[in-house]
Amino acid sequence: MSLFQSSTRIIPSAPAVPRHIAIIMDGNGRWAKQRFLPRVAGHQRGVEALRETVKACRDLGVEYLTVFAFSSENWRRPSDEVSFLMQLFMKVLEREVANLHENNIRLRIIGDRSRFDEKLNRYIEEAERLTAGNGGLTFTIAANYGGRWDIMQALQVMLKDKQGQCVNFSEAELEPYLSMNYAPEPDLFIRTGGEQRISNFLLWQMAYTELYFTGILWPAFDREALQAAIHSYQARERRFGRTSEQLQKGHPDA
Repeated sequence: MSLFQSSTRIIPSAPAVPRHIAIIMDGNGRWAKQRFLPRVAGHQRGVEALRETVKACRDLGVEYLTVFAFSSENWRRPSDEVSFLMQLFMKVLEREVANLHENNIRLRIIGDRSRFDEKLNRYIEEAERLTAGNGGLTFTIAANYGGRWDIMQALQVMLKDKQGQCVNFSEAELEPYLSMNYAPEPDLFIRTGGEQRISNFLLWQMAYTELYFTGILWPAFDREALQAAIHSYQARERRFGRTSEQLQKGHPDA
């Protein structure tokens, strides 16, 4: 059953603490280069930053955390770096899943798994199965994911289910087939590393997400940096197409 609710059709709540935070973890390689270390050292330190971010989100009452670990475009990187990232992903699953489970955290992996080897896919399936019943933070890792891929695969599966009989379909009919149909749209998007773009991440889901960009490189991102992003979010006026006057006057749809 889809829990996704579109901000283009309804006016969602605007909680003080973001219900769903999405992050592009950028800057691992530059962090390492600044310290005259190989790029892989930055990725290793990035895992530690991710571990601390998961803990901070859980402590702050965030319900959903989604991170962009590996995009469908990242296959263009040098083959040795791609190989290392795949091995690192598998090691993280090996080492961290038990801890996630003990802390009542549900793990989901979204993206095209067809390019992953059999062993990695098995680790993913086991991790998701182990944590499926947990009711705390839902932690999603986007791996070999792209926003356009997500929309296209949703469309293809929907048409297959409807046996080609669907022509004038609606957003509501497509949304259950999106990768993140189990989560509300992100309230806050964070990108570290100084770049200011969303890079094919959750294109459908971020129609009304508040965007926050920071120059902090991902391995240096910590609880204080997360709280700064949340404070920025809390200072925003989330209108969802309405006017400020409607919000100030307590409009029935506000």
